[in-house]
Amino acid sequence: MRYWLVKQEPETYPWTQLLKEKKTLWDGVRNYQARNFMREMARGDLVLFYHSGKAKELVGLAKVARAAYPDPTAKEGDWSAFDIRALKSLKRAVTLKEIKADPTLQELHLVRNSRLSVMPVEAKEFKHLLDLAQTSV
Repeated sequence: MRYWLVKQEPETYPWTQLLKEKKTLWDGVRNYQARNFMREMARGDLVLFYHSGKAKELVGLAKVARAAYPDPTAKEGDWSAFDIRALKSLKRAVTLKEIKADPTLQELHLVRNSRLSVMPVEAKEFKHLLDLAQTSV
């Protein structure tokens, strides 16, 4: 089991929409490092859903429903997509400010390389983020 964090602007695709749809195709990623991370995902891996833009907070828990496959929206290039399934909303949103202030989360990709839209999260960090969110798997 691996753990991941995906970022999306709530104006584009909010967590509430994924909850309503239950499952969606995660496509349109055009960053090589994020694409490579997507290709490491396996069905059943857990995913934290983060609202970027003005919100800047973790809001939901999901899982990988289908591992990486060719992105159907890519007109050229070697890009990937995956399917994500909503599990539940976090009991408490965790803000980027809280994350950056937490000494145990300083190695988190979200802190060190915030431009990525898909990133791995270490098991210890994942558990700590869920604790902050007062949420269990």
